[in-house]
Amino acid sequence: MLPSKLKNFNVFSEAVPYLGVAKEIELPKITMAGEEYRGAGMLAPVDIDLGLEKLEHTVTYGGIIPAIMRQMGEPRVDGLQLRYVGAYQADDTGLPAIGELVTRGRISEMDPGNAQAGEDTEWKVQSTLAYLKWSVNGAEVIAIDVLNGMYRVGGVDRNLGIRAALGA
Repeated sequence: MLPSKLKNFNVFSEAVPYLGVAKEIELPKITMAGEEYRGAGMLAPVDIDLGLEKLEHTVTYGGIIPAIMRQMGEPRVDGLQLRYVGAYQADDTGLPAIGELVTRGRISEMDPGNAQAGEDTEWKVQSTLAYLKWSVNGAEVIAIDVLNGMYRVGGVDRNLGIRAALGA
C-alpha cells in the first residue's frame, strides 16, 4: 500500500479560482493548546488540553493580484472564504482522492516580497482563521468553528460536553 500524494491543487478565494496563479499554500496546523502538568505520584508530566492554538494559513501567489489586495482590512474575523482543493493519488492503485479545505477568516499579513526587474515575484498572504473544514472525497474529517466552540473530528464533536455545561 502506498500513500496518496498531492499531484496538483487549486485555490479559490471568495469563489474565484487561482489555478496557475497560486503557487503554494501553507496549510493550517491544528495544534492543541496545552499546559504541562505533573501532580503528586505522577511519573512524568502530561499536557492538559486547553483548547486549540490560533489557526492560520499562508498562500503564495505568483505576482500582484489586485482582487486579493482588496481583501486586506476585512472587518469581520470570518469575513473571507478560501477553498483549497488537492488531487491526491496513490501510485499503487492510481485512484485519485480529493482533499478539500474550506476556511473562513481574514488576512493578517500581506508580504509582497522583493521587486527586481526580470526576477520572479511572489506575494504571500497570511490569514487567521475562525473556521475550517477538511473533507476527503466529500466526507468531512475535521471541522472547527472557533466562534461557536465546535470541534468535530470524524463526526464526533469533541467540545459538545463543554458547550452543554455552559448551556450553549
